Amino acid sequence: MNWSSLSKKQLRRQLLNHRQSLDEKTWLEKSVNICENLESFPLFQQAQTILAYFPIRQEPNLTSLFIKGRSWGFSRCVDQSLMWHRWNPGEGLNLGNYGILEPYGDTPLLNPCEVDLILVPCVACDNQGYRLGYGGGFYDRLLSEPQWQKIPTVGIIFDFAFLTELPVDPWDQKLTAICTENLVHTCIN
Repeated sequence: MNWSSLSKKQLRRQLLNHRQSLDEKTWLEKSVNICENLESFPLFQQAQTILAYFPIRQEPNLTSLFIKGRSWGFSRCVDQSLMWHRWNPGEGLNLGNYGILEPYGDTPLLNPCEVDLILVPCVACDNQGYRLGYGGGFYDRLLSEPQWQKIPTVGIIFDFAFLTELPVDPWDQKLTAICTENLVHTCIN
């Protein structure tokens, strides 16, 4: 399909439909391959505290990474912002406003200076490091804040959503790298 002629909204719809059409076996296999690629990526290997996500809408499933030995942070949506909380495997989770699993509000917050890496859920990414999200702007707002700008980011997508070029708006924030089931692409910023 020729993705270059589509608007962000059209791209999002087409790619989400494609992603959600994956059968469970394929989705899980691709997710395992993404986790293996991440585990061999130096930025991931060196990171002690990592911000991640719990999958929705058949996003790549990273839960096999959530083991002891690292500190993990997961977001809670509060108004139009993401609040990052420390989470340890086995701790309880709450179903948030958008149907996303999130830590309870009374768990400790993470300070940006404690974070070594951010794994960013995406609908699509391009060679330059731009991402297409769900359209709420949560990650673009977060990554534009000075305290978060220097933390490396890795966009997590399936290979079919790694495009040559995406439509870009002035507020879009570039990623450091992109990880698919087939590769880890470091972006030149």
